Amino acid sequence: MKQNYLAFKKTGYFSALICDYLEENQDLRPFYNRFPELENFKAQIAEKELVFSDDNRKTLVSVLKNQYESIETSSLTLENINALKSKNTFTITTGHQLNLFTGPLYFLYKIISVINLSSELKVKYPEQNFVPVYWMATEDHDFDEINYFNFKGKKFQWNREASGAVGELSTKGLEAVLELFSKDLGTTTNAETIKNLFKEAYLNNENLADATRYLANTLFKDYGLVIIDANNTDLKRLFIPYVETELLNQTAFNTVTKTNKKLTDASLQYKVQVNPREINLFYLKENLRERIVFEDETYKVLNTDIIWTQSELLKHLNDSPERFSPNVIMRPLYQEVILPNLCYIGGGGELAYWMQLKDYFDAVEVPFPMLLLRNSVLIQTEKQEEKLHKLNISKEDLFLKRDAFINKKVREISNINIDFSEQKKHLEQQFKNLYALAEQTDKSFVGAVKAQEIKQLKGLDNLEKRLLKAQKKKLSDEVERMTRIQNELFPNGSLQERNTNFSELYLENGEQLIPKLIEKQEPLKGEFLMLKI
Repeated sequence: MKQNYLAFKKTGYFSALICDYLEENQDLRPFYNRFPELENFKAQIAEKELVFSDDNRKTLVSVLKNQYESIETSSLTLENINALKSKNTFTITTGHQLNLFTGPLYFLYKIISVINLSSELKVKYPEQNFVPVYWMATEDHDFDEINYFNFKGKKFQWNREASGAVGELSTKGLEAVLELFSKDLGTTTNAETIKNLFKEAYLNNENLADATRYLANTLFKDYGLVIIDANNTDLKRLFIPYVETELLNQTAFNTVTKTNKKLTDASLQYKVQVNPREINLFYLKENLRERIVFEDETYKVLNTDIIWTQSELLKHLNDSPERFSPNVIMRPLYQEVILPNLCYIGGGGELAYWMQLKDYFDAVEVPFPMLLLRNSVLIQTEKQEEKLHKLNISKEDLFLKRDAFINKKVREISNINIDFSEQKKHLEQQFKNLYALAEQTDKSFVGAVKAQEIKQLKGLDNLEKRLLKAQKKKLSDEVERMTRIQNELFPNGSLQERNTNFSELYLENGEQLIPKLIEKQEPLKGEFLMLKI
């Protein structure tokens, strides 16, 4: 397997905030705890060990054992669950939505990142144990974001009405998706494995949470992955004090609002990912997940007739904590309260909103985890690599947006120079002489000179564009070959990992796909990986 790397900043697909974070820009230093380097985990371990209680560990292990009762898993995963009882065991966590059949490829890359980092930490700190954790976003309610996956340019979608937490959705109706998907898979051994995996996950489990747990466990159990569904009464009971604070004091709203102002002020000008509500909690029941608000001196659930006084609400919270669901602002805090976690691994958008939360964590006195950008990978076949070499397409070229890519390559392969920079420079020099003449004769003439300069420069721009267009037409065969290979690797003009489903790669690589990816991904490398498999 051949591999190559490109700096995230050079890809053009990552925000200024993330690129600055990777370069450890000092302007971002107040928005995170420790930068993710092996040496920095020593202090993170000491900080988390000091505050994470034995009682929380016992509750966590008990809940996990119950959730794994009906699923066959590896001895390594079971050992990792039991190890969480011990003070010297910590988690490395990633989270993801319950996308149908894993959704896009980066579902795999997130989980591989936590698995590989856990292994690296064990080598560096052999006295401690490190458990890779996948946090299922079972309480999410945005069904339209997760109800499909892409396979060879086709979209396979689960069409049904949905409300409430997606983890509780019945898997009934997914037989139709499997039937359509099977027709495109073919009849190879690897195709049959994929069909059986879909069938076992979605047709033999009653809800989406159980189906996703089965799927992720089947793919990663040999690496000791622990999967958690935090939509659980016992776990939420641990979170009650923080929910009370949220309901009574609006701590998240006040602290995150201040942080957002710092991030967006004139000196930084970063974009914020999320804005806090005055109350950052949903109310959860069957087929219902709606915001809790405070209006007219009472607490209400939007779009329902549910209301409470303050005392009624606090009593309900203590009686039924499972009814209270954290939103995007509070979910990270919930995670860090119930897990002995050291590091969260996520995509660029996730890390950006985590950085909005540092002051909030400080205010409620919960250690802020280290933040690590997940691995990103572009996978190429041997044939695709050969085409790229023949067409003289570099790794930097590949990541250009479509029009910029075509324009650059046409300029390179054209036997005509499609660059009028010299002509423009010559024209600008001529107009400098005219400006000098205008200043000596009649200053009112300067405006006319300026207008003529703009007109002629614009004329050269238009001629250059027309020449480029003509060359594109003349070189249409070469252009078509170049755009075809870029389309293969960047479907719909987007990163492969944000579009393609793992099944497309599994068809070619079979059960060796995940071991190959695990072997080559380095979570602390800090660069975009291009991999030929």
